[in-house]
Amino acid sequence: MRLQQYLARAGVASRRGAEELIAAGRVSVNGEVVTMMGVKVTPPIDRVTLDGLHVVLPAVRTTLMLNKPAGYVTTMHDAHGRKTVADLLPLEKFPGLFHVGRLDADTTGLILFTTDGDLGNKLLHPSHEIAKGYLALLDGSPRKADLDKLRRGITLQGEDGPEKCAPAVVEVLAGTRRQEAEAVLSQRPLGTTNVSRAGDAVVAIEIHEGHKRQVRRMFEAIGFRVRALHRERIGMLGLGNLRAGAWRELTAADIEKLFLR
Repeated sequence: MRLQQYLARAGVASRRGAEELIAAGRVSVNGEVVTMMGVKVTPPIDRVTLDGLHVVLPAVRTTLMLNKPAGYVTTMHDAHGRKTVADLLPLEKFPGLFHVGRLDADTTGLILFTTDGDLGNKLLHPSHEIAKGYLALLDGSPRKADLDKLRRGITLQGEDGPEKCAPAVVEVLAGTRRQEAEAVLSQRPLGTTNVSRAGDAVVAIEIHEGHKRQVRRMFEAIGFRVRALHRERIGMLGLGNLRAGAWRELTAADIEKLFLR
């Protein structure tokens, strides 16, 4: 198999991330540094190392979901000593886990971790148009005309140029649905707190891309700051009763739901 595929299956990174590691000269095969793509390896005959450490394929591929609390950065290691999502995971039981995508430190909710690089690559690749559903508390209340801009598709200005967003599904929540969403956004039981203020809107939004801070930037583009943000599902897989800070292992049926719309 190709070296980048081997690294991905070993849980080192997604296929794209593995290519970056190779290009950076951090990967060796049988003691020789490899920087070119397309090199093939035969496990277990060939010895692959990353930064001098032996990389082996796991016997079983594992995927976890985490209900990320606020205040944790999405990285497996942090040089600044901040709390990371890795602090919440059983890495000693499942070595080789890496996060599939990111959530901002202040964003809560569903994030996936896997040792299956092929799955991670499939979930991240834009061609698969994986749906991601969020709840957002806005600073103010947008009009229908404002939300229609998101429903038609909006272009954001990114660090490397324009980033086109596909039409989003956006709904302003009211009544019981709003109360339930507020409880989720506040990370407290239903009825114990009211995180919104008079005139603020709570909305549900579904997107298909994974641009950096995309949901926050989409609402900023139509003039509204996001005060709280929570990812409630990927595809048709939701968190269920998983409490904030807890994780669980996904089943084969769960993984199928990730690709449903």
